[in-house]
Amino acid sequence: MSGPFLTTARLDLWQPRTDDLADLFALTRDEETRRFLGGFAPSEADSFARLYRNAGSWALHGYGTFMVRLKGEGRIVANCGVFRSHRGFGAESGMDNVPEAGWIVHKDHWGQGVAREAMEAALAWFDATHGRQRIACMIDEGHAASDALAGKLGFVRYGTFQPDGGAAPLVLYERL
Repeated sequence: MSGPFLTTARLDLWQPRTDDLADLFALTRDEETRRFLGGFAPSEADSFARLYRNAGSWALHGYGTFMVRLKGEGRIVANCGVFRSHRGFGAESGMDNVPEAGWIVHKDHWGQGVAREAMEAALAWFDATHGRQRIACMIDEGHAASDALAGKLGFVRYGTFQPDGGAAPLVLYERL
């Protein structure tokens, strides 16, 4: 793709490209940024897997997360959108084999409305293209900024999930 898939007033939203790996790795390896991403330090191989899972979501389902850049700039500042997920939490969790919303914003751009602007564009496009349907999301318990954003985007809390290994509980949301 030679240009952004979607644009907003401030942002260019791109489908994933192979040359996004270094920026995606930089986005997710920052300790503060990943504090609410399960707490583990991703390797470059983990970022490769994230990038290719996302590309697979686009190829198989026609949607995935966007690599978000400030308009006209090259560096990825966020990864936001709707992707196909299978978390392995069990059917009762409502998180397996469903469209899932997610957003990761580099700490340099926190508090600037980047996630909201990108997600509003991504959700509007998803609804127009795939029809309004249930979309799930999960947020680490205690992540106040993401909890607030989920509400602004129309998501409501429907449950929790406790991962193995003592990780923080996950709050489960859905937008119907």
